[in-house]
Amino acid sequence: MSRLLHLSDLHFGRTRMDLVAPLLKRIEELAPDLVVVSGDLTQRARRHQFREAKSFIDRIRVPVLTVPGNHDVPLDEFWVRLLRPFSRYRKIVNRDLEPGWSDDEMEVVGVNTVNPLAWQSGRIHSHTVRRVCDAFDARPHKVRVVALHHPLEHAPGVDKKLMRGATKAAGAMAECGADVVLCGHLHSWRAGPMKAEAGEAETLLVQAGTGLSTRLRGEENDFNLLTLDPDHVRIDRYVAGATPTFKLASSHAFVRQGRGWREEAAGD
Repeated sequence: MSRLLHLSDLHFGRTRMDLVAPLLKRIEELAPDLVVVSGDLTQRARRHQFREAKSFIDRIRVPVLTVPGNHDVPLDEFWVRLLRPFSRYRKIVNRDLEPGWSDDEMEVVGVNTVNPLAWQSGRIHSHTVRRVCDAFDARPHKVRVVALHHPLEHAPGVDKKLMRGATKAAGAMAECGADVVLCGHLHSWRAGPMKAEAGEAETLLVQAGTGLSTRLRGEENDFNLLTLDPDHVRIDRYVAGATPTFKLASSHAFVRQGRGWREEAAGD
């Protein structure tokens, strides 16, 4: 089994600094095979905020895969956002906006869903989906994970616009073997299979809230620890409240059932 720790929406520049050391300590204790940060490393894409984010990443002692979020392009610097939207991210964090990671059991593909001209809503192109599927086709016997910032599906009641191309991409990725999609953006936690028509393949959508930001939306700071094998996924959610300690809050187990996923009830 592989163990993947999923963080999102760190928002350096508007961060609970009292949570930084406890989060790093908990990551070290859990010792995952990989840490994924699914976007919004910064609050306003300032250089010093990227440097703070990079310093945090550099203190993690296992491999880290990051993808940008919409807050990682400058909102209030129009010409930078138009002409060089990812220049600071590339220079300070990672030149690769869509990195991948692989071991003997797991294949992770990063996707950049940021649309610099639309600020919040994001986009995903058909050629990006083909790239993901090609990577999965080459390694069919591994657990296959996609990491991106914007969700491919919104829960009922979400008032933000779904990113362009999301529904089509969700179906195509499921059909080509994506087991899990990791995302953030909404600062709310969610885990479960994405909707699919009868007979179509399903993918698990795992959404993290915000790991460190003070921009809470009725939930606590959190992260996910995923334990993965091809037919079983366990998601442990860790949260930090007023006390700066990340504690296990809930666990959710999903088992593959045909072309879909079923959440196991406690005691199954």
